[in-house]
Amino acid sequence: MMTADGVLAVLSLFRKAQVAVWIGGGWGIDALLGEQTRDHRDLDLMHRQEQEPAVLSALADAGFVETLDWRPVRFVVTAPDGREIDLHPLSFTEDGSATQASPDPSHPFRYPASAFVTGRIAGTPVPCLSAEQQVHFHQGYEPTDRDRHDMAQLRRVFGIDTHF
Repeated sequence: MMTADGVLAVLSLFRKAQVAVWIGGGWGIDALLGEQTRDHRDLDLMHRQEQEPAVLSALADAGFVETLDWRPVRFVVTAPDGREIDLHPLSFTEDGSATQASPDPSHPFRYPASAFVTGRIAGTPVPCLSAEQQVHFHQGYEPTDRDRHDMAQLRRVFGIDTHF
């Protein structure tokens, strides 16, 4: 499991390495809400593609090893205690927007500049993806119970429409 303390420890590693990351997925939604609403198996992080060597170095120094390689779309690292981080490389443009490769190269994932916001985990400000971006990424597939929970939380707090 990835705890709030675990998330903050990982973010601290990246701050020391001067690496920019943003939290997505379940922890990203809980960061937007400012409270933990469920247990989290992993941590989803977006990072600048050109900073990937520094990302890997910081994580290796903390004992994480690569356990899945689906580059250029994503890759996963795992700590000896089983904590997982799912990493998503982003290519940024001058206007602050970004793209991420997708399984279909002709349709990359798009992140408008407004997708990069600040939330809170255990009272600590953290970089994360916006509620709108989270909703956007939770479409086009059969949702899990976790997905339904997360979207219900976004509807409750932000009053925004979700796909399920």
